[in-house]
Amino acid sequence: MSHPFFLTVAYAGANFHGWQIQTSLRSGQGDLWAALRAFEPGAPMPQGTGRTDAGVHARAQGVLIHTSRDWEPYRLLAALNAHLAKDIRVMAVQPAPEGFFPRQHAVAKRYVYRLGLGPAADPLVAAFRWHVHQARSLDLEAMATATAPLLGTHDFSSFRCAECVAKTPVRTLHDLRITRVEGGADLVFEGTSFLMHQVRILAGTLVEVGRGRRPATSMGELLRTRDRRAAGPTAPPEGLCLEQVWYESRWGLGAPSPFGGRG
Repeated sequence: MSHPFFLTVAYAGANFHGWQIQTSLRSGQGDLWAALRAFEPGAPMPQGTGRTDAGVHARAQGVLIHTSRDWEPYRLLAALNAHLAKDIRVMAVQPAPEGFFPRQHAVAKRYVYRLGLGPAADPLVAAFRWHVHQARSLDLEAMATATAPLLGTHDFSSFRCAECVAKTPVRTLHDLRITRVEGGADLVFEGTSFLMHQVRILAGTLVEVGRGRRPATSMGELLRTRDRRAAGPTAPPEGLCLEQVWYESRWGLGAPSPFGGRG
């Protein structure tokens, strides 16, 4: 008999080639599966919620695993962490309902892109921020103005990398806000799902607005062009973190989505 469990997994992405398992490169999925098989040799591959890029961090990667026996959640958490490196940790464990699949039943996600601002990169947080070097302050007000046309449901082809294999470029962005923090600013993206590199391209384009290299009023036209070449650079991966995932409320896993959604 198989026993399903839902895990919340966090990892610092610098030494990972993304979440998805790789043939010869390190991945979050690969590390977690190796840890699980250390005491559950026949366990199937863990299934995650999202495919974070190489170098991208996660605080709330949702993962479904199956074990051959019914574990007490804390003991399962401790057993997994005993076989994991320090840059990846299982943060929470709970029994999962039959029929639940994290990727299929996620209704919204929150990504945060962290910018470091100021004269020099803070070495204590540099691994988790993109430090934007500039002679004058980044115009966060202009960046905030630029976000308005991006909200809602749109064709985000201009913010989609060439390798993206999604069936459609249409996505819904529920919220995009810019928050000042000590030493920098956080760009908070909340949406139903995201295209490959979408958040990083949006972040890179908004930074161009903040630097005065493109007008704050240009985002609507940029969406309409549906041309990746018209958008800004892809921001580096170290600034990005998957912070939260909301699932269909019928599964009883975590808080209900503030944006509604299936079930």
